[in-house]
Amino acid sequence: MNPEPVRLNVYCVLSSCLAVLLSASVANAAQPNASSIASDPVPLVRRAAHNELASSGGAHPYRYKLHKIDDHKDTTKIIVETHDGDVARLIQADGKPLTPDADKTELDRLSNLLAHPEIQAHRHKREQEDSNRANEMIRVLPDAFLYHYEGMMPGPNGSCYRLSFKPNPQFDPPDREAEVYHGMAGELWVDQGQERMVKLDAHLIDDVNFGWGILGKLYKGGSILVEQADVGDHHWETIHLKLNLTGKALLFKSLSFQTIEDATDFTPVPSQWGYQQAIKLLQSNEFNGQAQAELHR
Repeated sequence: MNPEPVRLNVYCVLSSCLAVLLSASVANAAQPNASSIASDPVPLVRRAAHNELASSGGAHPYRYKLHKIDDHKDTTKIIVETHDGDVARLIQADGKPLTPDADKTELDRLSNLLAHPEIQAHRHKREQEDSNRANEMIRVLPDAFLYHYEGMMPGPNGSCYRLSFKPNPQFDPPDREAEVYHGMAGELWVDQGQERMVKLDAHLIDDVNFGWGILGKLYKGGSILVEQADVGDHHWETIHLKLNLTGKALLFKSLSFQTIEDATDFTPVPSQWGYQQAIKLLQSNEFNGQAQAELHR
């Protein structure tokens, strides 16, 4: 497992200049009305998927607080995004601030990471591989499901189109990752103003095969909830993730993904920062004071 709590961010990709230009033209186009969405929701989903994939090419990095409950562990960490990948510092465990010894261990870990850039390079490579897989999952969303317009709903940044979806029997998955869509149904919410994906609330209605670095099967009854919001200056981030999945890998190993993540307190950091600058921030006295203040919010 990754020692850093890198979130499965399903909304990031390095896009080409053409994609950026297309995104701008979509943003400037007249917004569709509800009747056009009701008659054919797929163009909206296609635009939203495109906007997700095109959004992160020039995205400004942020720092944020991540509260995670996973495998009977409850942790709070500060994450700093950089062009070298994310870096994190643990600030709370099981609802309590770290003991002096545990905090020293965390600082020593960061010092070791600073002294061994190959560790961060390896971690960053895995982050990029996961992002590439996630980007492909987003790319095929318009074709993977049959969509139905359910009405308008209030979202974190304004009104949202609420769409229900079920598997498209004509969908031919391009890879093992996308095979999971054959057994998935739920709802997709799309922000009306920016045409960004606000919420994906999906349930497994059948056992499905999957491939995410390993081969396996996920069992019927599992659920996936992803929520994102504009955290400032039209920069969208995942703010809530909940996984409730069981299955097996390689025909014999049981799998269980029971995870809840909540991200808050987003603050921009300099775009030119590498992971070394992020570590120095996390080790600084200024950070220690800020972290204590954030724990008491």
